[in-house]
Amino acid sequence: MKKRILLLTTGGTIASGDSGSGLSPVLSSEDFLQYVKEFEDVCELVPYEVCSIDSTNMDVEHWLLLARLIRENYESYDAFLICHGTDTMAYTAAALSYLIQDSPKPIVLTGAQKSILLEITDARKNLHDSIRCALDARSRDVMLVFDGNIIAGTRAKKTATFSYNAFSSINFPVLGKIQDDVVVYYIQGQEKEERKVRFYDRMDRKVFLLKLTPGMSPELIPYILKTYDCIIVEGFGVGGLPDGLTELFLSEMKKYRDHEKVLIMATQVTYEGSSMGTYVVGRQAKDHLPFLETYDMTLEAVFAKIMWILGLHIEDRKEMEKLFYTKVNYDIFRNES
Repeated sequence: MKKRILLLTTGGTIASGDSGSGLSPVLSSEDFLQYVKEFEDVCELVPYEVCSIDSTNMDVEHWLLLARLIRENYESYDAFLICHGTDTMAYTAAALSYLIQDSPKPIVLTGAQKSILLEITDARKNLHDSIRCALDARSRDVMLVFDGNIIAGTRAKKTATFSYNAFSSINFPVLGKIQDDVVVYYIQGQEKEERKVRFYDRMDRKVFLLKLTPGMSPELIPYILKTYDCIIVEGFGVGGLPDGLTELFLSEMKKYRDHEKVLIMATQVTYEGSSMGTYVVGRQAKDHLPFLETYDMTLEAVFAKIMWILGLHIEDRKEMEKLFYTKVNYDIFRNES
């Protein structure tokens, strides 16, 4: 019996053509079927156009819509394939990893650096590799397939703007590869019969990313705290706050109850992660302020995970911390909690 795959298209470079004023999506979901005819004997691909946008315009509402469409069609399909623009695909992969947890069925995201309409492109290979991955009996959970690599949805990051090897698996090995049309897995999760999928339908978008720069002015911090439920501080090196900012955060955080405002320390460095206890500037911030620490997590995963946690409306600070440090789809391995 042929497997059924729901093909969800969202636009992006893979579906783009030149409008005369730059690239923009022009292909419909049905248009993709002409590029996957070689799979007609082994699976039924059912196209569905979620949206047709440049992924710069991808929003939380699109993530929730994708999760809802997968939930509504979960029993009717064996796998789900999402064609997506590359610029925000790592964010979407992370978001879906928290909105759809422990899925025994694969949810695969892919895209391309060149349009599928071009003669020389990575689009057809990425699309075909993704279908092979979706059809593989060992595939499960949210993953991103690109340039032959299978990457956990919480570990992907776009690390090249033009090259075909645009995505890297950060602080964690790739789950596998597609080599000569064969899916080779290096890492596998729980057996499918041990898993029961869980869906979520809320995220709190009031999360602010504060990127530290030398000599930055602190005047906006009280306003940011008043407006947002969480501030992710993207600090230098292994993570720390300049002395003046630590004092200001201490003063401002006294105005709120423990669960009302969340502070998270991340690092601007892509690889190896944070370690706030290494230097005084990090240790004093962590000792005196209620900072959660990202450790080896990607910024995309941190952003999506805290939006999901805040959407659960948890008022117990310890429960919130426990959830933040709980591993979901390989998102975190190193912590000191």
